[in-house]
Amino acid sequence: QVQLVESGGDSVQAGGSLRLSCVASGFTYSSVCMGWFRQAPGKEREGVAVIDSDGSTRYADSVPGRFTISKDNAKNTLYLQMNSLKPEDSAVYYCAANFRPCRHFSSWSISSSIPSRYAFDYWGQGTQVTVSS
Repeated sequence: QVQLVESGGDSVQAGGSLRLSCVASGFTYSSVCMGWFRQAPGKEREGVAVIDSDGSTRYADSVPGRFTISKDNAKNTLYLQMNSLKPEDSAVYYCAANFRPCRHFSSWSISSSIPSRYAFDYWGQGTQVTVSS
């Protein structure tokens, strides 16, 4: 019954913007850890941004000041606003969730980075983002 569905991926030119959405069913966003991950061909899946149940956020070093993660608890929807897109941002973007707050992960207090993908139990099907130069 738990399901995450991403949308908003597209092909854009460098410097453009996209807004990704992730609609959840089977649970609410009020007390969970939510995140966006991406995977390019031949590369491992990497964390892009996460948002905790209390609203705190963390971002990958590769997207400083360009991406913004947010959520609407009433709509059970997660967003990723992406600005100033670069060709290296091209990847399949995945929405991920865990039923406990990010701050309850053991790695949260040990490291300031985004938790490993293995910390997340539920995943969407992915949405393709392609940025051309």
